[in-house]
Amino acid sequence: MAVEHLNIDLLKALPDDGPVAMLNLMRFRERSLDGNGSGWDAYLRYSALTIKLIKKVGGTIFWAGEAQAVALGVPEAHRWDYVALVRYPSRAAFLEMMASAEYAASNVERENGCADHAIVAVRETYNGLRRDP
Repeated sequence: MAVEHLNIDLLKALPDDGPVAMLNLMRFRERSLDGNGSGWDAYLRYSALTIKLIKKVGGTIFWAGEAQAVALGVPEAHRWDYVALVRYPSRAAFLEMMASAEYAASNVERENGCADHAIVAVRETYNGLRRDP
């Protein structure tokens, strides 16, 4: 596994009986580590490569946006530039993608672009947007 800090055992210990959303919190470097543009530029390269892998395992990005301010909390401790919610059919699907050689290749761009990146596994308990018949 090429991804540092991936908590495989923790994820495998959780129930895996349905979809999971991965809340991505990202802070970008001013300059990409490889010198090829900004951290945002590197993250866009990573995203272009990774969306194919997400779809390959049955996942989808269902929300993304610019983080503008810390509304509650200590701004210096929780400084994020971008937030994305990615839905996978299971935790196993997420881990399959993360363990792939294709992901390892695209992850270089994420590392070049992100000064910090946290992913939180989230199980839905309520969705006020759902329109049940």
